[in-house]
Amino acid sequence: MELRKFLAQAKIAAYASRREGDESILEDGCKELTFEGGEFKYRDRYFGFNPFIDEENVWQNGKILWSMNYYGRIISDIVPAKHVYQFLQKAMRQVSEDRPFRGPNNFKDADFEYIDESEGTIENFRGTEIIRSKGQEIYRLDYHGGFIKSK
Repeated sequence: MELRKFLAQAKIAAYASRREGDESILEDGCKELTFEGGEFKYRDRYFGFNPFIDEENVWQNGKILWSMNYYGRIISDIVPAKHVYQFLQKAMRQVSEDRPFRGPNNFKDADFEYIDESEGTIENFRGTEIIRSKGQEIYRLDYHGGFIKSK
């Protein structure tokens, strides 16, 4: 299986499709979601709720291959946090193999709009995702990552 395809599957299976409480809570307080497929293993660990910080890692045949970090927060209280994160999960279920970082370039549902702008390739990238409600920015996340090479 190719990394891009695996990442899209892992993101949909882990965060985008989970219910509250599906994650493991580790000794240090972080929450963890995992997914495995073929020669790949995915681990998503995050701290906090609003704001939150996260790290996603992928191993291939037991060796670290790829990683991504991000920091996100709700920046307006005009919409309950629960609704913002439910919409974010919908957007994340639209992740593509072409850009397996976060969600699609643009996604709309009712009063919400998701926008993701990134630059680079799966090897080295960075980007920002934004959620708007009725045109007002209510959420922002910055991310970066890429391939990791071991000695």
